[in-house]
Amino acid sequence: MTDAADLAARVQAGEVRLHELEQHADADVAAEARRLILTEETEADLDAIGAYTFDAADAGPNIENMVGAAQVPMGIVGPIHVDGGAVERAKHLPLATTEGALVASVNRGCAAIRAADGATARVLKNAMTRAPVFRVADVGEASEVASWVRENVDELAAAAESTTNHGELRDVTPYVVGDNVFLRFAYDTKDAMGMNMATIATEQACERVVESTPAELVALSGNLCSDKKPAAINSIEGRGRTVAADVEIPRDVVESYFKTTPEAIAEANTRKNLIGSAKAGSLGFNAHAANTVAAAFLATGQDIAQVVEGANAITTADVREEGLYASVTLASLEVGTVGGGTNLPTQAEALDVIGVSGGGDPAGANADALAEVIATAALAGELSLLGALASNHLASAHEELGR
Repeated sequence: MTDAADLAARVQAGEVRLHELEQHADADVAAEARRLILTEETEADLDAIGAYTFDAADAGPNIENMVGAAQVPMGIVGPIHVDGGAVERAKHLPLATTEGALVASVNRGCAAIRAADGATARVLKNAMTRAPVFRVADVGEASEVASWVRENVDELAAAAESTTNHGELRDVTPYVVGDNVFLRFAYDTKDAMGMNMATIATEQACERVVESTPAELVALSGNLCSDKKPAAINSIEGRGRTVAADVEIPRDVVESYFKTTPEAIAEANTRKNLIGSAKAGSLGFNAHAANTVAAAFLATGQDIAQVVEGANAITTADVREEGLYASVTLASLEVGTVGGGTNLPTQAEALDVIGVSGGGDPAGANADALAEVIATAALAGELSLLGALASNHLASAHEELGR
């Protein structure tokens, strides 16, 4: 059996390429060989990177040229009390982060929500998108293509859904820019985040468009999707799960947990999250929703780059007779409980903590529940930061925690 040192020597001699090592040894030996090469070339100590606990072969679908694993500290917040469309009981949420005070802050917000008898959360829309771009001769042909698409959504759905046992095409919206036609396909991808599902299904549907219209496919993604980039269309139409959470907190609870008043929190939200964000031209009108989303994504095996869309959120805060009403609406939270990084051992365990690992019953219920829990935790984080700002405790809190 080939050992790591021999394999490393063969790479250095030019006999084997770095990405071919798994063809000559098992995945753990291949990873060790790469670490040996890196250590010799850089003199870096890779003991921590190599101290992972799962079989490297388990990460085969998720990584190339594996050398080890990045270990990020993981904390827990909760219990999160939420009345959801898919969430049935109080949940804990693992958060993986290197930002000190984040878990403590979200946890403070969760405690305030518990004291207020819990939050409400609902998934308002579920539509993973892919938007190919086609070339046409002129706007006359563009109009012809757009009209054909609107009249033949059922045919496109049959083609798209022939590639998957789970995905359902919900809508196809044409957009014309001169001699460009963009078709924004929107899918219910059930418990999968669904980007790969949507891509494969859309490719099949595009063949029908090309066969039946003058359009020529230029690129399967034309950026109108829009994936992993700030985009107003995702703020308006949503992508993945559009999910909202809200809570009404009695005045005495606000004062006890946040050391400030509902009026001060509402004013801070208006001046910071709404007016300040508008002046900055931001697509996110929130305090730091991306913090909670990113930490939850890392912990539960989501596509981390999609925190770009996850930060696409609006936080509101209003004074009511009983105290403070607050909400957060995340327009494009792209989450899944099957596929991708959710299959990795650490991330699968984190999903088990929430109780949403694997496919739900009915299909899509687990991903809906995950979205509702993350949204409620994001609301908790918004409340806590707004409270810290309104009470002028932000700097002192970080100082006290040594961050």
